[in-house]
Amino acid sequence: MRPSLNAVYGWLLLLPAIVLLAAFTHYPALATLWSSFQSTPKASRPAVFVGLDNYAAMADDPVFWQALWNNLAYALITIPVSVAIALVMALWVNRQIAGRGFLRLAYFTPTVLPMVAVANIWLFFYTPQYGLVDQIAGLFNLPGMNWLGSRSTALPALMIVTIWKESGFFMIFYLAALQQISPSLREAAMLEGASRWQYFWRVLLPLLMPTTLFVLINALINAFRLVDHVLVMTKGGPDNASTLLLFYIYEVGFSYWDTAYAATLSVVLLLILSLTALIKFRWLDRRTHYQ
Repeated sequence: MRPSLNAVYGWLLLLPAIVLLAAFTHYPALATLWSSFQSTPKASRPAVFVGLDNYAAMADDPVFWQALWNNLAYALITIPVSVAIALVMALWVNRQIAGRGFLRLAYFTPTVLPMVAVANIWLFFYTPQYGLVDQIAGLFNLPGMNWLGSRSTALPALMIVTIWKESGFFMIFYLAALQQISPSLREAAMLEGASRWQYFWRVLLPLLMPTTLFVLINALINAFRLVDHVLVMTKGGPDNASTLLLFYIYEVGFSYWDTAYAATLSVVLLLILSLTALIKFRWLDRRTHYQ
């Protein structure tokens, strides 16, 4: 049976998106997977198939495990904190308060700043003795610290920068969702004797679950694709205390030119993101209420 004209039109409309998706997503992913089973080509030696040797080397690589644990800690802290702050800010600026437009602008401003500019701003804040953080600490007679030069504070310092930058970005999505919720729902809940907390927990939060799911997936991706702040502020130091997985991939691929090992690390990163996103979709989608 010949396909209908509408079906042909439909596939023609989808063709540009399919081509772009295949060329810039599916093909690079498959090429990276294939490269992870080969050696790094040299000037006089082409790449050869090495099987799982790159994965065996990764399993014995202490820097990889350090970067992985750093990234997991980074994600487990920055994601819930930035999402919670974003929700609180959205609830605040959604109310009828004086200066609401200024507050929305102030919260959103860090989002529009370039990543490198943000890193340089906070690099100044963290400068020992002269930075803003140490200047404020000095007002309370607190000792100064080398925030980016200490193993115990380098990664938390990066986390603060990420939370500061991303909270305003996620706030916009929550604010848009809140403005789509009918005020009659709150009025009905109040008439039934519900408290503000009960209205938030039982009515508002379930209606915000689609937005929360979207925000969590974006926050997860952002947590594993950070390079700019690490490169400008710490370069992974001290002693790999702030090395994140994508930054390590960047170093292996573009500083050491070990493209095969970088491809292996990229495959692991892709698997982590895919599995985590799948778990989130399966778990949160059951608790999501769509209007």
